[in-house]
Amino acid sequence: MASRLIVALLIELTESAQDHRRAVNSPHLAALVRAGARFEPGHLVERPEALAA
Repeated sequence: MASRLIVALLIELTESAQDHRRAVNSPHLAALVRAGARFEPGHLVERPEALAA
């Protein structure tokens, strides 16, 4: 009985995640994130000169 409940919960969570998943529509921004860039609510945060060197 408990295993059926767990499976049902996993299915529900999976379906919910699929409904809320967003596609990456800016691959150039994804490349910046992989390179270590930081974004705060949609804006690129520049590093201070002392840290950039």
